[in-house]
Amino acid sequence: MLIFLPRLAVKDPTAVERANLLNMAKLSIKGLIESALSFGRTLDSDYPPLQQFFVVMEHCLKHGLKVRKSFLSYNKTIWGPLELVEKLYPEAEEIAASVRDLPGLKTPLGRARAWLRLALMQKKMADYLRCLIIQRDLLSEFYEYHALMMEEEGAVIVGLLVGLNVIDANLCVKGEDLDSQVGVIDFSMYLKNDDDIGSKERNVQISAILDQKNYVEELNRQLNSTVSSLHARVDSLEKSNTKLIEELAIAKNNIIKLQEENHQLRSENALILMKTQHHLEATKVDVEAELQTYKHSRQGLDEMYNEARRQLREESQLRQDIENELMVQVSMKHEIELAMKLLEKDIHEKQDTLIGLRQQLDEVKAINMEMYQKLQVSEDAMKEKNEIIGRLEDKTNQITATMKQLEQSDKDLLTQTRTIAMSFVKCAGSEAQHQYKLVKDISF
Repeated sequence: MLIFLPRLAVKDPTAVERANLLNMAKLSIKGLIESALSFGRTLDSDYPPLQQFFVVMEHCLKHGLKVRKSFLSYNKTIWGPLELVEKLYPEAEEIAASVRDLPGLKTPLGRARAWLRLALMQKKMADYLRCLIIQRDLLSEFYEYHALMMEEEGAVIVGLLVGLNVIDANLCVKGEDLDSQVGVIDFSMYLKNDDDIGSKERNVQISAILDQKNYVEELNRQLNSTVSSLHARVDSLEKSNTKLIEELAIAKNNIIKLQEENHQLRSENALILMKTQHHLEATKVDVEAELQTYKHSRQGLDEMYNEARRQLREESQLRQDIENELMVQVSMKHEIELAMKLLEKDIHEKQDTLIGLRQQLDEVKAINMEMYQKLQVSEDAMKEKNEIIGRLEDKTNQITATMKQLEQSDKDLLTQTRTIAMSFVKCAGSEAQHQYKLVKDISF
């Protein structure tokens, strides 16, 4: 016969630890508030319930704390998450700086204990820890996922800490040895007796009074922060309003000035436009007349240049033919060589003369371009243009005279060539006569 036993519910040990720590925090905070009300609500460092409260808070903050590897060993410290508060809550920078400046503290745990005591004296412990538990993504660097500060129990303890604002604590942190204290919870302080059972009504009244006082203090704190923010906003709005009024007046004055300047500039623009149109019409007539004159003068220069170019081409062709003929006769007689050397010398002189003519033609072109650029100048430049045209005519006459001299030198060269050919005929016989006929044909 089989007997089925009911399966016992297995509880999570971390959940049991969180529940026990929460209950201990409730008892510690409640006992501290009740004893402080009966004692006079101004506590010092030697008050046992206050010491037990710090021990319980230290255990709550250590629950689920990750083990960190230091330089020499592994350790657990609550100073890391508490030091993070100053980055989340700007008012906590002062308390963190004070803890770091204390001369007697050597360990991170001692700094954390001093931080808790200073936060209690400032009545800001609940506010600091509330900012810490909200940022769970940052707390995950210091706590495991099942830690008390990462779960709902941490939020409940922070809510209970608000009740400690009714207590005035006067603690001396500077001379106290916080590094070597042993945090042991004394459970005998929280065991109930007959007197505690008989004073239940008094406790209910005290808790109601404390709740009302906490509500009034919290409401007053929120109202003070709201009023200060409203005052700052009103001041900023008044400053911005005054600044905007000044800027508006300045802008109106600038608009009036700009309108006056715009009207003045438009009138000046109209006058300048009329003057410019008249000037353009007069300049256009002058330019057209100068263009006609330039076209006529340029046509004559182009004809002269083409004629000189044609003559140069003919002279070049003639020189080439004579050179070829003379090269054939070099091997016959020394006299023919001398005659050909003289002929080449004359031809080189002609080349120099032709180069000079080309330079003169380039000068004529340059003067022509200068005349074209000066067409847009006023009527005062007309005299200079007439002088330039006179110089061009003189140079043209010089070119014509030079061309005539070239023609005369060509005739002399032909006569000389014929004389040389006749002498060569006497010396060379029939072959020279044949060459003479060729030269004669070339000359004709």
